[in-house]
Amino acid sequence: MVPISWYLTLSAAIFSVGVYGFLTRRNVILMFLSLELMLNAANLNLVALGHYMGDLRGPILTFFVIAVAAAEAAIGLGLVVALFRNRRTVYADELTELKG
Repeated sequence: MVPISWYLTLSAAIFSVGVYGFLTRRNVILMFLSLELMLNAANLNLVALGHYMGDLRGPILTFFVIAVAAAEAAIGLGLVVALFRNRRTVYADELTELKG
């Protein structure tokens, strides 16, 4: 049996990669991918702790997080497409003005 510390370490590593990618990349699409990595690390924590404690609340909450992440990705990518059509860029540094 794999100890829970391995899952938590893997989750911390995935979350760290997501934070690094979100803070260092200026491409909005890569920022969304990094945010998805962070959400998946949280899901891994929920499932591992739910399995360790013998409770179904962790995996059930994971389904809700996945649903919210799917909605966030759909809305976020729709906004990126609209921004690209108007500004011809997907870099966050160049998207400083909100007036159209």
